[in-house]
Amino acid sequence: MDDTAAMPLDAETKVSERPADHEAELRLWLRLFTCTTLIEGEIRRRLREQFDSTLPRFDLMAQLDKAPAGMNLGELSQRMMVSNGNVTGLAERLVTQGLLERRPSPTDRRAQLVSLTAEGRRAFRAMARTHEGWIAEMFAGLKPGEIESLMQLLARAKASARKVAAAGESK
Repeated sequence: MDDTAAMPLDAETKVSERPADHEAELRLWLRLFTCTTLIEGEIRRRLREQFDSTLPRFDLMAQLDKAPAGMNLGELSQRMMVSNGNVTGLAERLVTQGLLERRPSPTDRRAQLVSLTAEGRRAFRAMARTHEGWIAEMFAGLKPGEIESLMQLLARAKASARKVAAAGESK
């Protein structure tokens, strides 16, 4: 008798040998991805049409709105999860438009801090108010209790994914 037949399968083996066992998880992943893609695409379209802006520009300005003292480009790239080069180019364009200002870091002569100008803060906050309305509109089909339930379930999904990611990083 084969001893391996009685041993439980690990997740990786289950997926490769019995993908039907994970049909619900795969469908969930695709549903989450589809929702994210749909919402992000609509936000990008609206930012472009109503504010002649991009989502990365909005995200950079949002990070700086939370940090009135400013931050260096390395911090921005980490928070936005993009390369330093992407942030540098975006910041340069915003400086040219008068929405950001640059100044030397008081703690590191090699670094520069960027922060929103008064005009940048006004422009961002106008976009943010409108953005909040768009998000509310997109989720208007859900009842408050459904939103809370979804938030709890997604928190559990996020914790599960982080646990797996942390285990993979420690290998």
